[in-house]
Amino acid sequence: MGIQGTILVVDDEVRSQEALRRVLNQDFEVLCAGNTADAEKLLEGEIVHAVICDQRMPQESGVSFLKRVREMWPDPVRMIISGYSDSEDIIAGLNEAGIYQYITKPWQPDRLVEIVREAVQLYRLQKETETAGVDVKATPAHIKKVVSVKRGAAKQLYDFDRIVHSAASPMRNVIELGRRAADYDISVLITGESGTGKELLARAIHYGSARATKAFVVENCGALPDELLESELFGCKKGAFTGAYQDRIGLFEVADGGTIFLDEIGETSPAFQVKLLRVLQESEIRPLGAQRVRQVDVRVVAATNRDLEAEVESGRFRRDLYYRLAAFPVHMPSLRERPMDIPLIAEGVLASVKTSFNRPHLRFAPQALEEFSRYHWPGNVRELQNEIQRMAVLADADELRCPPFAGRRNGRRAAPAAVNGKLNGHGSLKDRVEDLEKTIIVGCLEKYEGNISRVASELGLSRVGLRNKLSRYDLKKNGKGHAFS
Repeated sequence: MGIQGTILVVDDEVRSQEALRRVLNQDFEVLCAGNTADAEKLLEGEIVHAVICDQRMPQESGVSFLKRVREMWPDPVRMIISGYSDSEDIIAGLNEAGIYQYITKPWQPDRLVEIVREAVQLYRLQKETETAGVDVKATPAHIKKVVSVKRGAAKQLYDFDRIVHSAASPMRNVIELGRRAADYDISVLITGESGTGKELLARAIHYGSARATKAFVVENCGALPDELLESELFGCKKGAFTGAYQDRIGLFEVADGGTIFLDEIGETSPAFQVKLLRVLQESEIRPLGAQRVRQVDVRVVAATNRDLEAEVESGRFRRDLYYRLAAFPVHMPSLRERPMDIPLIAEGVLASVKTSFNRPHLRFAPQALEEFSRYHWPGNVRELQNEIQRMAVLADADELRCPPFAGRRNGRRAAPAAVNGKLNGHGSLKDRVEDLEKTIIVGCLEKYEGNISRVASELGLSRVGLRNKLSRYDLKKNGKGHAFS
């Protein structure tokens, strides 16, 4: 199974230290300190998962020391070991120092290993569920149950069968590749445009794999500078760099035994690529500011909207890292490459919108779905989701009619037929441009039934600017004989 975590033993008796080291050394990295001052130095330089402290020491009691540890290094799970069954010590330890376990001497080796293993598991589960700042009083069994329920729900939600597609869709091949990749512990590189659902596929691969009972964590590599990205992925010690105000466990360690999804991997710098390559090659990380490396067992699924092969040829992306990441490449098709799926996806999005907006009777007008299928969707599924939400917000009735982008093709708004006719007309350039401008304004006015605010927004004008143009072209009334609003 390998080293499962780092344990700090604090005991003034060398023989006690050695006894604990012998029992724990096979499963854990064991650091020993004979006094609290040395223990604090180790806590300053290492990321520690659990502290086992003797209660009765010459300089300071274990409860007093662990109370200070709780304030300065709140993440490690804290345990007291003692040959005395003093109820006051136990109560003080639980209330003041947030003690997880009170271990009595003489301890049983097998039971001790089991307790420490549960403590390390508790540490990681707390990090995964972002409850590291909560008092360490919950049992591992309770937290494990909560996490297990969440993972079970995620496994159902991100099943391959829930990826929406039709029988003729190119997504069928993508899903088949994803299923095959899930069965084997291999790095996967998912390529495709933004908004095509790369993270959705990555989650399906994780929850369809043998790692489904462990963590799935996500990092957007294009959102952070190198130093912060290293801290997020590999961890850091307090004070390792400006802004490192506390110890941080890296996402690689949180995902130990599970999967990490590195989105926008093509945005990383060459310097960071070198460090990531070493992690993938050696299966070990070194938190910033820490003295020791840590072994991790993590599956990497990366994603990019860049052409990484072209990036490799240009020298912007390391060739050796590319081949590490792209052991099993999968390409996500754009939405315009799968128009047969658009009505199905749209209906699925609408079902979600009905619930979130509390409008159970919303429905699409037939022409709306037709327009959806003809549109280019440069933003892919994400744009489709946003557009449906926007339609629902703007709709006064339950039927969602043709969206505002009706007439756009290939990501651009097509000019009305009347405008195209003006391009081939006669007269001076000034007259022809004014005719075009007037025609465009009239078209927008008719479209929005004379609503000045919406027309101005559509044309990129202020209300005052639009009214000036209406006066200039003598467009003071809409087609129904009413003044524009």
